[in-house]
Amino acid sequence: MAAVAEWFATLDWAAIVQIILIDILLGGDNAVVIALASRNLPHKQRNLAVFWGAGGAIMLRVILITFAVALLRVPLLKLVGGALLLWIGVKLIAPPGEDDAHAEVKASDRLWGAIKTIIVADFVMSLDNVVAIAGVAEQADPGHQLGLIVFGLLVSVPFIVFGSQIILRLLDRFPIIIMLGGGLLGWIAGGLMVGDPVVKPFVPAEAWVTYAAQAAGAILVIAVAKWLQRQRRESRPAAG
Repeated sequence: MAAVAEWFATLDWAAIVQIILIDILLGGDNAVVIALASRNLPHKQRNLAVFWGAGGAIMLRVILITFAVALLRVPLLKLVGGALLLWIGVKLIAPPGEDDAHAEVKASDRLWGAIKTIIVADFVMSLDNVVAIAGVAEQADPGHQLGLIVFGLLVSVPFIVFGSQIILRLLDRFPIIIMLGGGLLGWIAGGLMVGDPVVKPFVPAEAWVTYAAQAAGAILVIAVAKWLQRQRRESRPAAG
């Protein structure tokens, strides 16, 4: 018990909060997939499909993120991952137009079919979550990285699976949450990119450099997203 208490005491709780926030903000599609895939099941089996499908998807994501954290130690990949995170942050704030992203998600009247659909669809759509969470975990204590990933994802599961409708209403009512989430992804991206082995020799080792890069990433994401939103508004044909 003492060892467990000590482990919890040394956890990076700021990183855990970031992981939960990222998974909630980027997990809307996953909640939609769960609903679509299980909608034709009997009511009793629907909860089983949600439980096992979400559980399998989370396990797959833990494996993917663990590999991603290891890959981020390879030169240049932090730059690539950071650039991808910047784009994900922009898309979170200024998403593209409506499309048929969920048209291929087929409902199943069999429990195992629904579970497979949930796991496969979540696997395909997990790139943004994987890169963002790997970026947070990579900057934490190496001894806590896997624990951070698992703990953060497990805590976020109830929010995504059972609280998705509440979360969606909150996001609609308080759009500033999405703006802050996009800024958070830019913040993580800036820290990743300045920490790449290729970049490190050319920048001072002081902590303020990392903070400056993180702030620049957050500002860049919000500025580009706002510019895209303005461009789209101006390009729409006038009513009437």
